[in-house]
Amino acid sequence: MIHPARQKTASIQYGDIEIDFAIEPRATDTPKVLIKVHPDCRVVVHAPPLASAEEIIQAVKKRVRWIHRQIRYFEEQRKDILPRRYVSGESHFYLGRRHVLKIQEALRTAPEVKMLRGVLEVKTRVSKPEKIRSLLFDWYKAKAREVFDRRLDEILLQTLWVKEKPPIRLLSMQTQWGSCSPKGQLTLNPHLVKAPRECIDYVLLHELCHIAEHNHSENFYRLMKQVMPHWEKVKGRLDGMAYFYLNDV
Repeated sequence: MIHPARQKTASIQYGDIEIDFAIEPRATDTPKVLIKVHPDCRVVVHAPPLASAEEIIQAVKKRVRWIHRQIRYFEEQRKDILPRRYVSGESHFYLGRRHVLKIQEALRTAPEVKMLRGVLEVKTRVSKPEKIRSLLFDWYKAKAREVFDRRLDEILLQTLWVKEKPPIRLLSMQTQWGSCSPKGQLTLNPHLVKAPRECIDYVLLHELCHIAEHNHSENFYRLMKQVMPHWEKVKGRLDGMAYFYLNDV
């Protein structure tokens, strides 16, 4: 018997394909094995601390068709994403909608990014791609702070267990939308501002539920159901677009 904490990776065969997956301990008292396929096609198996290697392998085998289907789905999505050139005419996401990028050279004014009637307008003295990318990312971070703060004020009206408004920290992450520290600080991915408001609300509610329930226990999911009954549908919508949002800038 190999404890999953010692066996970090494993693989199984599905037809002619070998599917690799990472094994991570699941910080909860539930005996279930949780399997996630990320938009970058990584397969991660979250296993209870006492689960044996054989139990983990069997759990993956039971869902191997679903895992393969998810991998194929994300692979097809990634084919549709062209490398960013940061030129006029490209589209970039904001609050779930695509907006056309328009670059304007402005030699005598300070660099500026603004949204104007569905157009993401960038004024800059230097129109090199790396400069446009930097200006856009700074704009996204500024908008993220505004939007997250505003949505948090709305959501706190229904999360009665949260006594004080938690502080928000922004941090770019490749595999997480957010986290909640033991002291109640929220860390949110600024790329989340590219998603629809409902998806932003889902992430905020998820992290606020962790203030009451620190692990993904049955009580945690019961609380999530109370504050957002259709959270699984919203999560699926966010997961399905994650690769686009995370690679948009």
